[in-house]
Amino acid sequence: MRIRNYRDFWSGAMFVALGLLFVVFSQAYQLGTPARMGPGFFPTMLGAILALLGLIVMWTSTARSSAETRLESVGWRELFLVLAAIGVFGAALTHLGMVVAITLLIAISSSASHEFNWKETLVSIVVLLVLSDLVFVRGLELQFPVWPTFLTQ
Repeated sequence: MRIRNYRDFWSGAMFVALGLLFVVFSQAYQLGTPARMGPGFFPTMLGAILALLGLIVMWTSTARSSAETRLESVGWRELFLVLAAIGVFGAALTHLGMVVAITLLIAISSSASHEFNWKETLVSIVVLLVLSDLVFVRGLELQFPVWPTFLTQ
């Protein structure tokens, strides 16, 4: 058995690993039965299905009809910038407010793209700020600061 599609093989391996992690960590909760499901039933079954799907994807990556592919190199810079943007958003939201946090999130994560353009980034910031205000602040009435706390005191 020879791996022909490395992309599918490693995607399947990731599914198996995440599925097994869900199954293992959900054992801390009562499983129950299909008729009387406990809090651990859904994550256990979901993890098992995900692991099974991963095994199927891994198996099909060895089929003769599968296209031969190799893995490209990992874009570490892009990965770091997106993760850093999420971390900055989480840290900034309570102290600097939604407007600044979303602006930082979009500006940092947009700079990870090879097709970065300030004009498109500014349009994205404005659109997402308006939508976030309409959905989270006005629609759901979530209680987090919209503006930096030092400006509202």
